[in-house]
Amino acid sequence: MAFHSWKWLLLLGRPNTFAKSWRSRRGGPFLHWQRCCHWSAGKSLDPEVRAFLEENTEVTSSGHLTPEIRLRLLTPHCRFWREKPDLWPYGDPFWAIYWPGGQALSRYILDNPHVVKGRSVLDLGSGCGATAIAAVMSGASQVLANDIDPIAGMAMILNCELNNLNPFPITIKNIINSEAGNWDLIVLGDMFYDEQLADGLHQWLRKCIRTQQTEVLIGDPGRYQFLTHSIRSQLHKVIEYSLPEYTRQENNGLTSSIVWSYQPSNSL
Repeated sequence: MAFHSWKWLLLLGRPNTFAKSWRSRRGGPFLHWQRCCHWSAGKSLDPEVRAFLEENTEVTSSGHLTPEIRLRLLTPHCRFWREKPDLWPYGDPFWAIYWPGGQALSRYILDNPHVVKGRSVLDLGSGCGATAIAAVMSGASQVLANDIDPIAGMAMILNCELNNLNPFPITIKNIINSEAGNWDLIVLGDMFYDEQLADGLHQWLRKCIRTQQTEVLIGDPGRYQFLTHSIRSQLHKVIEYSLPEYTRQENNGLTSSIVWSYQPSNSL
């Protein structure tokens, strides 16, 4: 199965094995953001992994909502766009796609820097790190990127370098259901691709809001698992973006992506 065929499966929801990883990797208490990071500024990458990622991704800033941000992604010019996915040696490269929910969040932050300026931001399920990069560019005081894939963490460092930024702290663990961190803002894009994972996110985000008064922004292009989940009734639409043609083709014709503010009622 070529990579673009494998990618087709993701349009209906990421593979169950990936969702199970998010559900099963229980992190310990999220006591302090600086203590749980696996990478930070000055951390060197494995030279072999760096060389592989640089050889098998393309640096691009076109076809997406944020041309200001350069990213290493899998594109039709890359070998693994055509190769069988199981030949990729580091696990499914979900981070190598700039998903439309993340695009919407990143665009919104770049256009509205007051949303993050001087604030602490957690980018949950960060993937390629674009939204975390947008937060740094827009003046966030602290940024932590989180993803369960260690290769995603390495890719984020490369993407920071592309945008002339010092790498922000990155944690590679499942922090859902951990102690609520003291964040001003949590952003997450394209995370509602599995019902059980969505349930866990719903509960954990609600806890963060109630205990820490955290603001939560969610990016999603209208996937079925998101639109039909109970969290949908507690969302306020912030803005909707029309997706560029390349992103539409890459995502089976999805035409727009929305930023939502999560505002659970006190009675829930």
